[in-house]
Amino acid sequence: MLKRIFPFLSWISNYDRSKFNSDLVAGLTVGIMLIPQGMAYAMIAGMPPIYGLYAALVPQFVYALMGTSRQLAVGPVAMDSLLVAAGVGALNLISKEDYITTVLFLTLLIGGLQLLMGILKMGFFVNFLSKPVISGFTSAAALLIGFGQLNHILGTHFAQSGRIHELLANIFLSLPYIHWPTLVMGLGSILFIVLLNRFNKKLPVPLFLVVLGILAVVIFKLNTAGVHIVGNIPKGLPGFQAPEFQWDKMGQLMPIAITVALFGFMESVSIAKTVEEKHPEYELDANQELRALGIANMLGSFFQSFSVSGSFSRTAVNDKAGAKTGMSLIFSTLIIAGVLLFLTPLFYNLPAVVLGAIIIVSVSGLVDLRYPWVLWKNRKDEFLLLVATFLMTLFIGLMEGILFGVLLSLMLLVYRISKPHMAVLGRIKDTSYFKNIDRFSGDVEVEADKLVIRFDAQLYFGNKDYFKKQLYRQIDKKGPVLQYIILNAEPINYIDSSAASMLERIILDLRHRDIHFLIAAAIGPTRDILYSSGIVDILGEENLYVQTIDAVNGCNEQNERSLMQKKVSLQSKRRTL
Repeated sequence: MLKRIFPFLSWISNYDRSKFNSDLVAGLTVGIMLIPQGMAYAMIAGMPPIYGLYAALVPQFVYALMGTSRQLAVGPVAMDSLLVAAGVGALNLISKEDYITTVLFLTLLIGGLQLLMGILKMGFFVNFLSKPVISGFTSAAALLIGFGQLNHILGTHFAQSGRIHELLANIFLSLPYIHWPTLVMGLGSILFIVLLNRFNKKLPVPLFLVVLGILAVVIFKLNTAGVHIVGNIPKGLPGFQAPEFQWDKMGQLMPIAITVALFGFMESVSIAKTVEEKHPEYELDANQELRALGIANMLGSFFQSFSVSGSFSRTAVNDKAGAKTGMSLIFSTLIIAGVLLFLTPLFYNLPAVVLGAIIIVSVSGLVDLRYPWVLWKNRKDEFLLLVATFLMTLFIGLMEGILFGVLLSLMLLVYRISKPHMAVLGRIKDTSYFKNIDRFSGDVEVEADKLVIRFDAQLYFGNKDYFKKQLYRQIDKKGPVLQYIILNAEPINYIDSSAASMLERIILDLRHRDIHFLIAAAIGPTRDILYSSGIVDILGEENLYVQTIDAVNGCNEQNERSLMQKKVSLQSKRRTL
């Protein structure tokens, strides 16, 4: 039980020197990478840069003890930061202090929701975020983040917005006020990152850029030329302070908290699952991941941390650097703690344009063009879902975009299961196999007096009319020679009360036409429903068969079935032979 709550106990007992060395190297690498990233992502969230380092302390340490993934790097990420900024920014808070207080309270709410969902084992909720919705939302959000950072690249001040047309208009109006030294430095910084990443992706390029940016300001006195610098960064570790509860804002903050909690969890689990495939020595537990992230965010909010989740880039670096256990995150935490205790004065002259360049290059990789192209070629409906989510997120808003995407994907799902595939089957020559006559037209035998159909979905109120319409259409095609209808019910895993009533009416109607209705290959749960709903009383037990071939032979030969055939075809919790 204790190992389920604290998974680190499962690997700490056999921890050895080789794992220590690997974790140390990985932890140092991730920690160094986190310094510029954390500060940059804090800026996306609308927080002072120091809060990005605070967010890399307690949450990392907590996840190292409670997370089931041994390579997932938890900390500030661009997407969560943007969602937080969009949600809290919409509240139009007066002062910076109010903004920070609200973000910390929001982080507590996010963590509380994730913990509650983990306790209630509600990790399955993340399945409602389909890949087209995630891709469309992520690409749109990346564009909003990138354009939003142009104020640092251009050296101008313009109002931020969660709508691309408003944001572009604000950028356009600020163009006459471009600060050219800042623009040159910004473009040079972006080019520096891109070129060095192509040369060697393992290098901590953002950290190099931070160092060079600070040196450039000190040597050339760029701050006196109007280049904006980060300025004073508080020294020392964050103190323990309970977030200020803001009950009057609960109604406004709760939708944001739910969105960030679900999206952050989805992002973390998808990254962790990708890495898990390379490491068979442990197994990921989605509900424990929820609990670990929840407690990490909750405790983090008491130490001035904003919302965190799994980072794709840092996780990849952590894994490639050789991380074996969560100890790598503890070493990373120690690096951040050392920076906060001793090195924050060094960041005084850090140009804000450098952090803006780091953000722009980082989020550019989130714009996915390949996946939409694949959908366009193979799945037009999902392509339209992706585009609709993308456009809604860009032009209406982040929250509205992801909620609209989820709603649209659910509507698409309902549409699909309301009109599922229905196949007319024929017997493959010289075999006992029954296959779709449209796929095997030259190899199937179809008997004129028999209609064999397969319905590839559950039967419920949403598709019962479609089932009936398609069935009678095939009956009309057969004409007056039709004597038997055999339903291959193997794909039908559920029949609701509305569909059960419909089946009863169909059976009685066909009986008046002297057409026999038979059911073959029904699975156990479906047989239980056939008995509990009373369908078998109307159908007759003699018309239930184990396989389609048995039903066809039964029509042709009218032979008495063996005791075992009866037992298998009629077995149900509702009936005892």
